[in-house]
Parts: sequence; C-alpha cells; structure tokens
Amino acid sequence: MKPELKHRADALLKAYERNGLKIATAESCTGGLVAALLTEISGSSAVVERGFVTYSNEAKIELIGVPADLIATHGAVSEPVARAMAEGALAHSHADVAVAITGIAGPGGGSEAKPVGLVHFGMARKGRPTQHLERRYGDLGRVMVRWCAVEDAIALFESVL
Repeated sequence: MKPELKHRADALLKAYERNGLKIATAESCTGGLVAALLTEISGSSAVVERGFVTYSNEAKIELIGVPADLIATHGAVSEPVARAMAEGALAHSHADVAVAITGIAGPGGGSEAKPVGLVHFGMARKGRPTQHLERRYGDLGRVMVRWCAVEDAIALFESVL
C-alpha cells in the first residue's frame, strides 16, 4: 500500500466525521481492502458503519439485495450490478454514503467483452442519484488491479466532500 493512500484515508475519515457522515462498502474484487484500509486508522469506528464482502453472486443477492435477474442479465461485473450493490449497501446499513466495487482482477476470468482489469464502481448517497464509474486498468496483475480499485474507491468517497 502506498503511504499517501493511508494519508488520504485518514483525511477522508476526519472530514466525514466533521460532517457527521457514515460510510459503508460493498466489495467484490477488492475483497474488503477498502474497509481494511479505512479501519486500519484509529478512530475509524466514528465513520465506518460497515463493510460487506460480497465476493460471490449469492452474497450480493443475500447480503445487500442485488436482484438475481440483474446479475443473470448483465453479469456480476457490470454497471447495473455496481449501482445495485451501492444502493443495497446503503439500504442494509446506517451509512450515508456507500461505495461498491465489482471487477475482474485476473489473471483469469476475463473475456473480450469484459477483460481483466475491468472494474465497475457504484456510489450511493442518501437523497442523491447513484453514480457509476468504470475503469479499465488493463492486465496489470491481480494485486495492482485491486489496489488501483481501492484508490478509485477512496476518490469516490472524497468526491462527496
């Protein structure tokens, strides 16, 4: 992990606490790395409400209410599922802002339509339209794709402030 990423996370948590905002995460390809980064910082419990690791399709459906037909129609790595994950994390928590991440970290699992390095993000905030971000990092290796996704998730949380 880059030291500046931890500094950004620390500043983010302080700003969210000042604004009385709580965070939830719904993570698939990052497997909880965003929540781990945030909770590594002392005092994070004032802001981090909960994190969902929804690696399997069943977890997405059971834990955060992603409609099974949405996954069947679009695939787990898609804009509609990322949006539904963020909205589900918000609905199944007491958070004000939720970021969701679903992607293909590799080395396998990619296709021509959905290559390794494709990651979809959803960001839901109470009272606001859900946002979407798509990144195509390329086949950088599993570790790098996941950490690039963590950086973009932090940037999405920062964009609220």
